[in-house]
Amino acid sequence: MVKGYVNSLETFGLVDGPGVRFVVFLQGCKLRCKFCHNPETWSMSGGEEWTAEDLFNHVRRYKTYWRDNGGITVSGGEPLLQMEFVTELFKLAKKENIHTAIDTAGQPFSEEADYLDRFRELMEVTDLVILDIKEWGSERHRELTGFGNENIIALAKWLSDNGIKMWIRHVLVPSVTDDKDSLKEMHRFISALKTVERVEILPYHTLGLVKWQKLGIPYLLEGVPVPSDEQIKTAEDILINGK
Repeated sequence: MVKGYVNSLETFGLVDGPGVRFVVFLQGCKLRCKFCHNPETWSMSGGEEWTAEDLFNHVRRYKTYWRDNGGITVSGGEPLLQMEFVTELFKLAKKENIHTAIDTAGQPFSEEADYLDRFRELMEVTDLVILDIKEWGSERHRELTGFGNENIIALAKWLSDNGIKMWIRHVLVPSVTDDKDSLKEMHRFISALKTVERVEILPYHTLGLVKWQKLGIPYLLEGVPVPSDEQIKTAEDILINGK
């Protein structure tokens, strides 16, 4: 029996997929994004242990809130680090025709045959992938997160080639992830993908700063301001509208 490790649950999510969502935040992430607002999910240990069946039985109690356009979103942390658990959870959901979504940064993705076999099994029961593209250019991505992004770009192409619906998200951090040339390159890449339904700019915020302090982790973006409305509009014009 596959077990998963859950950091937290949100019963009434409104921004993590279409409609009202029950959001499951899994434990564990290898990225170390400088702007992360959930650093408590980084560790691979910890979290509450669940079986997929027990978690689904808990989640389905909230089904009446979802009506016809909501469902379940698994986030993190990084849900692809617990891929088998998410697959079992989503199989149960699809038996009851519940919409399923994954919010992922894509870092664990691999084109090795064994991984792709397991990933395809997950995608068979996944209705939507919300893919966070943290930065364009592998070195810029490595500076921001600790890892390059070649496999993340490969994931986006795979999803497009295999007919998987996507939302693309990018966190806008002034002077960090707002380089206009990078946003233009990202727009060109996204525009070539065939299954992208939505592109979103997520403004950087400092609500997670207290978590870094509580965990004793140095916060490397100390003093970086949240983006202004003008900066957000400029980024949206480039990334979403291609201006």
